[in-house]
Amino acid sequence: MLKVSRIHQFLNQQGFLVLDGGLATELETRGFNLDTPLWSAHLLRTHPEAIKNIHKNYLEAGADCIVTASYQASFQGFAQQGISELETENLLQKSVSLALAARKEYLKSATQPKATSPFVAASIGPYGAYLANGAEFHGNYNISKIELRDFHENRFKLLAKSGANFLACETIPSFEEAEVLLALLKESPETIAWMSFSCRDGIHINDGTPIRECARLLKDSKQVFAIGVNCTAPRFVSSLINEIKNATPQKLIAVYPNSGEIYDGKNRNWVGTRDAAAFGTAASEWFRGGARLIGGCCRTGPEHVKSIWETLVMEARKLK
Repeated sequence: MLKVSRIHQFLNQQGFLVLDGGLATELETRGFNLDTPLWSAHLLRTHPEAIKNIHKNYLEAGADCIVTASYQASFQGFAQQGISELETENLLQKSVSLALAARKEYLKSATQPKATSPFVAASIGPYGAYLANGAEFHGNYNISKIELRDFHENRFKLLAKSGANFLACETIPSFEEAEVLLALLKESPETIAWMSFSCRDGIHINDGTPIRECARLLKDSKQVFAIGVNCTAPRFVSSLINEIKNATPQKLIAVYPNSGEIYDGKNRNWVGTRDAAAFGTAASEWFRGGARLIGGCCRTGPEHVKSIWETLVMEARKLK
């Protein structure tokens, strides 16, 4: 895996790092049915080419980092669907291989490739994603830290050695889960990661812990190169950036919120608008607030990433 210094070298050169957008919701937009407990992870078996195409589309839109389709892929989740441990290992590795292949194809076909090759982050989703019942939006799992570790350990260690540039521990709704992931990270000393929390307002993550406490937990970790928020309403992001910055001014800040639409669980649809231009405008505010890794989560697509890229290019020029 990379050294943290390479991330800083990239940022010193470009001024920002654009993350990709939503994967599962973009697959749904393109007509794929994800109404399964495995969500996007089941397409690793059935339609891997669709995943690779979306990765490539994000790179073409301006993303400097693509995140693998392993968010909801877990040994326990696949086992419940009758998938063996060996096949699960292969599918987790495949999630990384698809992203690496998309990057290779992009670099081969790009007429104006960037000076630095894009990064690949292996997604580590929360325990709540495995439950597939919305638990990542409250984080109150009612299980022990030992059980949380048992859930995460095998997948974490496999993805740490998968060939991805770093890990993306994302949509973490629980302080206790962050502690478990940090402990696992320490056991893989060559691995670096960002850790990103899902938040219920401008101050707290979803289990009610102030995000400042989460930032302080990670403050002294040399392996955690960025702290951030994702799968969160855009209106809370500026406040959350400020909270993280005040707790850990030396850490990079990553933000990739949802589009701004709200999911109606009763009617099983999204309500609101997903204006890519407005999202790009918001990204400039997040950049000025101190975030340097910026992208999108649920219901954002390549058009949002393109808007972010164009906006941040202008913002970075102002600082030169």
